[in-house]
Amino acid sequence: MKKVFLMVCCVGLLFSCGSQKAETTNPTSTVQTTTPLDVSKYGATITSAELKEDLYIFASDEFAGRGTGEEGEKKAVKFLKDHYVALDVPSALPNNNYFQEVPLEKSAAPNVTLNVNNKSFTSIEDFVSVTSVQDGTLNTSEVVYAGYGIEDEAYSSYENLDVKGKVVLIRSGEPKNTDGNFLITGTSNASKWSNASQAYRAKRDAAKELGAKAVFFYYPEIYTMAAARFGGSSGSFSLRENNEDMYYFLINTDLAKTLLPNIETTVDSQVIDMPIQMTYKSNSTQIVGENVAAIIKGSEKPEEIIVISAHLDHEGVKNGEIYNGADDDGSGSVALIQIAKAFKAAQKDGHGPKRSILFLHVTGEEKGLLGSRYYTDFDPIFPLENTVANLNIDMIGRVDPKHEDKNNNYLYLIGADKLSTELHEISEAANKKYTNIEFDYTYNDDNDPNRFYYRSDHYNFAKNNIPVIFYFNGTHADYHKPSDTPDKIRYDLLENRTRLIFYTAWELANRDQRIVVDKANE
Repeated sequence: MKKVFLMVCCVGLLFSCGSQKAETTNPTSTVQTTTPLDVSKYGATITSAELKEDLYIFASDEFAGRGTGEEGEKKAVKFLKDHYVALDVPSALPNNNYFQEVPLEKSAAPNVTLNVNNKSFTSIEDFVSVTSVQDGTLNTSEVVYAGYGIEDEAYSSYENLDVKGKVVLIRSGEPKNTDGNFLITGTSNASKWSNASQAYRAKRDAAKELGAKAVFFYYPEIYTMAAARFGGSSGSFSLRENNEDMYYFLINTDLAKTLLPNIETTVDSQVIDMPIQMTYKSNSTQIVGENVAAIIKGSEKPEEIIVISAHLDHEGVKNGEIYNGADDDGSGSVALIQIAKAFKAAQKDGHGPKRSILFLHVTGEEKGLLGSRYYTDFDPIFPLENTVANLNIDMIGRVDPKHEDKNNNYLYLIGADKLSTELHEISEAANKKYTNIEFDYTYNDDNDPNRFYYRSDHYNFAKNNIPVIFYFNGTHADYHKPSDTPDKIRYDLLENRTRLIFYTAWELANRDQRIVVDKANE
């Protein structure tokens, strides 16, 4: 009983720190008293009817699947801007047009000729270029093999190697110690150097920083997927960077074993005598995407920012079929509008948030988290050190197969406890007080093979030690298919889930002290 009493007291204390109070006057007394503000009054302004009305437009054929940088996405960003203007929620940008331009590059497969050891290899079939690079040529007589291609405090593949201006060959994976544990982590858990989405960038960046001219990366586990993504006629997208000058190729087994026959069992670095000739001609096109950014300024701590995000893009049109993306991520996009409406209603009543709320709709998520990466890595509208937390919404309108025959009132939460214990506790308490959703933490497991923690826009904030929560209903039969349409959305669930995020943001915005990051990445 003592434990129960203490738990109740802690939850009450947790919310008394963050809840605003409304002043009331007793007509029979001259003493002014205060009563807690009924926040549910503003949560109730979030309705399934308005969510449905907005989503049937946002995920309609008129928006043509909201392909990154395409005309349908231009209509989508105007739709979002018009809603914020109507709500009287101002732009977060000094030019007051709500649009943060994101410079992008769309690459069709480049024209590459490659001859290794007097044998010709074919683009896409044997190798695939995974970055857009300046036109140029290579002509060398040697290759530096750098094993796993890792440059880490705990392990270096480049020790005593000079790779400046040279062609480098690396392989996937990372070393283990004699106990069978991963050497870098010292445990059975792999590090970022084995995770596909992280290793792809980390190994590239390590070689580039050491001055490599070109990298051949043998990663057979993902080669087929990479060839389909980067070699298709639609091309790949990347942020436009003017200084990219290192050629970066994923290679198949035939090419890898031509370079080093025993590559699958060789870890030690070595210099390989091998003639290589290559010519590279880019087929890239420059385009501009837009992030949409609106803000409600804080009344007491306006410099501290809570970012609520959702991606506005989807897959566009493929083979004549429109990918409407109602759940992914139309559901998150319209949820942001409703949350903004609720905060605005509170502000009009004199109960605006103490901290600022940034409503951030990002482009290019489907192309590699590009809009959010541009915001965090290149042009943050507000300093990242002032960003208290990111609540990211990506698919909250459906039920996945796991929960079809169970309680539908569920939601997957990912990341809440990874950087801040306090954020997790606030999230749990907000849910218990207001929405009673069943939280499923399956995908929050560090060893979950889906790796969803790294696959939506929150990750670009998390990598900068900004606490995050990723709200997600899981995948379903219509995921990334033309059949992800607004008629299949559970608007009752979408309403309750959206209210949860509003209440959580309310607590974060109105607490006396910003939440503590007690599990920062090194």
